[in-house]
Amino acid sequence: MLDLRFIRENPDTVRENLRKRGASVDLDALLSLDQERRQLITDLEELRRQRNELAKSMKGRKPSDAEREQGRELKQREPGLQAELERIEAEIDALLRTIPNLVQPDVPEGASEEANLELRRSGQPREFDFEPRDHLELVALHDLVDFEAGAKTSGQKFYFLKNEAVLLEQGLIRYALDRARAHGFTLFHTPDLARREVCAGTGYNPSGPEKQIYTIEDEDLALIGTAEITLSGMHAGDIFEAQDLPLRYCGFSHCFRMEAGAAGRGGRGLYRVHQFSKVELFAFTHPDESEAMFQEILEIEEGIFQGLELPFRVLALCGGDSAAQSARTYDIEAWMPGRDGGSYGEVTSASNCTDFQARRLDIRFRDADTRKTRYVHMLNGTAIALPRTLIPLLENHQQRDGSITIPEALRVYTGFDRIG
Repeated sequence: MLDLRFIRENPDTVRENLRKRGASVDLDALLSLDQERRQLITDLEELRRQRNELAKSMKGRKPSDAEREQGRELKQREPGLQAELERIEAEIDALLRTIPNLVQPDVPEGASEEANLELRRSGQPREFDFEPRDHLELVALHDLVDFEAGAKTSGQKFYFLKNEAVLLEQGLIRYALDRARAHGFTLFHTPDLARREVCAGTGYNPSGPEKQIYTIEDEDLALIGTAEITLSGMHAGDIFEAQDLPLRYCGFSHCFRMEAGAAGRGGRGLYRVHQFSKVELFAFTHPDESEAMFQEILEIEEGIFQGLELPFRVLALCGGDSAAQSARTYDIEAWMPGRDGGSYGEVTSASNCTDFQARRLDIRFRDADTRKTRYVHMLNGTAIALPRTLIPLLENHQQRDGSITIPEALRVYTGFDRIG
């Protein structure tokens, strides 16, 4: 969340950020509540001062009736003031959680994905000398996915991977983990459940009409939507030494999302599902180093997809298309020949969340010079998301006879060089 003092001192900056994001928050109500809160704190401090002075003045002697009455009155007023302060602080906290992070100055303006800015492309879309199949045709041809069994067992947007698809997914996971480890990231296999407060602290809403993830009934737990949640939560309340930063983490987890996304051909099959596996890059950094870490994470992501021999493009997301916790997000979209006759589709993203999540989770570091504590910056990026990555992998490497070649970088993990 944003610092309340910053909002109080820079309301115009926050209003402009809300405009850039297309977000609607009653900032005036927040500032009014903040004034009430500060006045209540002053009133409580004055009341306690009076009680202390009265107690000191009566020490060692019998109080008068007037002093007893004054003491009773002060004592009776305090619980009411304290209750009112707690009520207002709860309202302030609820409003603060609706205010998105400040986007960085060069983030494109716009309300939707149409305003996202293409930065560069890698590789050229393949020109087929035959009519390419989409991934649904390919998985049916090679018996790689059972959507009917998934729907029968768990509901729509669930699936069973089968045969070579199982080995291909496991190979992609190991491929991404090895890439991350080679760049100095510590590997984790994280829990698939997290406390609701940890989920909310990272920006994933576990309750209310806007809930994004599944919760466990009668438990203070939710199924995570990304290992970003669990990797963040493991250091909630911690204070690092400045020389220990940055911390580079890589987490594998299963992920669960309630919202399967917009309907239409682009979301068919394996593109939008309720359960998936993901290898997540994550970092805790000094504020001065977060932009360099953002570029490092992005370079790793690009290297992974170059190794898979897939054409892709890099997009800078506009303010209105970025997650509330993110100050900057870049997406990688891979070329998918079977998607609406050939188009790009998102496969990874990288985000710099600055100190937004750290404030919620109280994750700080001790400044080497001043020895005062400051909030760390937290960043995340998708190394590989599955099964979505199977879509461009199958479609781009298909052959005229329907077989699918395996990129050289993956063969050591799959044990085969071709499907079909």
